[in-house]
Amino acid sequence: MVLDSHAVARARELREEYEGFLLEYRFGMREIETKIDILREEFAHTHAYNPIEHVTSRLKSLDSLAVKVERKGIATSIESMRSHVTDIAGIRITCTFVSDAYRLFDLLTRQDDIVVRSVKDYIAEPKPNGYKSLHAVVEVPVFLSSGRVHVPVEVQFRTIAMDFWASLEHKIHYKYQARVPPGLRASLKEAADSAAELDERMERLHGQVHGSPARRPESG
Repeated sequence: MVLDSHAVARARELREEYEGFLLEYRFGMREIETKIDILREEFAHTHAYNPIEHVTSRLKSLDSLAVKVERKGIATSIESMRSHVTDIAGIRITCTFVSDAYRLFDLLTRQDDIVVRSVKDYIAEPKPNGYKSLHAVVEVPVFLSSGRVHVPVEVQFRTIAMDFWASLEHKIHYKYQARVPPGLRASLKEAADSAAELDERMERLHGQVHGSPARRPESG
C-alpha cells in the first residue's frame, strides 16, 4: 500500500506538535526539580538536616497520554489535554517523617512563582485501601523562545513507609490485573495501618527532638 505523501507529512507534523507539547512539561518538571534541589541543599546547610530521602520524576509518553485521554473521554487536541490532564509531568518526594512532607509542601508552595491548582491530602484522609500521600498540582512558569507558558506538575509527598507500601501495592495490583483477592486486599490494608502506626511513632520521637510538625494544607 502506498501512503499518501500529504498524510505522511501531516502525521509527522502532528507528532512533532505533540512532542513539543510534552517538552513544555519536561521543562516544567525540571523547574520543580531545581526548586526541590535548592531547598534540600539549603536546608542541609542551614539546619544540618536533610528532610528528603530521594526524589523521582516521570513524564508521560505519547502512548500513555493517549490511553489516559481515551479513558477520560476527552478530545485529543492539545488544548483539551492542557485543560483536563494535570499529571503529564509528575514528581515524587520521599521524606523521612510526615512533618517533613508538610514542611516541604509549605516551602515549595509559598514561592511566589508557584500557583497551587489542587491539593489532595491522603495522609490526613487515606484512601479506603490504605494508600497515603500528599498530592498537589502546582503550576510553574516556563520561559520559551515563543514566550512564557504555565505548566502544571503533579507533586507527591510521602514518607519512606508510605512509599514502600505503595510500591508493593502497585506490584500486587499489576500481578493480579486489578483483581486482587479479598484476603490479600485485607492484608494490604493491615500493612498500611502498621506503616501508619510506625510513621506516627517515629513522628512522636522526631517531634521530641525537633519541635512541632508543619501545618497540614487544606485539601481541594
